Amino acid sequence: MTHATAGDVTSATGVPTATRRSARREATRTRLMKAAVDVFAERGFHGASVEDICERAGFTRGAFYSNFSSKDDLVLALYDQHIDRLSARVESLAGRDTADPGTILEGVFDVWSHSPREQARWFLLQTEFTLHAIRDKQAGRAWARQQAKVRARLTDLVERIAERHGVRLSVTPEEFVRLGLAIYQGGMAQHLLEPRAVRRGALERRFLPLVLQAVTEDG
Repeated sequence: MTHATAGDVTSATGVPTATRRSARREATRTRLMKAAVDVFAERGFHGASVEDICERAGFTRGAFYSNFSSKDDLVLALYDQHIDRLSARVESLAGRDTADPGTILEGVFDVWSHSPREQARWFLLQTEFTLHAIRDKQAGRAWARQQAKVRARLTDLVERIAERHGVRLSVTPEEFVRLGLAIYQGGMAQHLLEPRAVRRGALERRFLPLVLQAVTEDG
């Protein structure tokens, strides 16, 4: 005689109970993450509390902690989601066989600045969390792993584009990515601080192509 497993139990609608629970959990997680983006934008990472996020999402602290172990954990999940979206857009650029490295680089700038409001939100949250991670060893280890994953994706992209177009670099692809990120982050910080003096994306668009040209070897 066979017995029904927990996954086989169905509700009156015919949908497995475990599936319904999973869907509800995912919906709760999504609402918490959307609420967190808004609360972080309004109050900053340190100014936003778990209670603030729960209130905005319409859930209890119990719902929060059944999905995230901490506010740090929530930020890491948000950043993963954000990077997945950006990576998908950049990958579509890299797949264009006719595009040279300079054209792809210009396309990456467009991806980064697609939504100025969203770009500023993420930059501020990332900057705040980086400072937090520098001071907190546990957060620092988690954030370093997260940043390493981002660099690995971008490094792989640079390697594939360089190979496709026969480009040789005088630095490692990871070094180029690190420098590119530093220029982007520095340019964004200066723009937000002095928007009239530094236009959005101006420093990246001016200097990253020069860096690419400088580290590209002839022949």
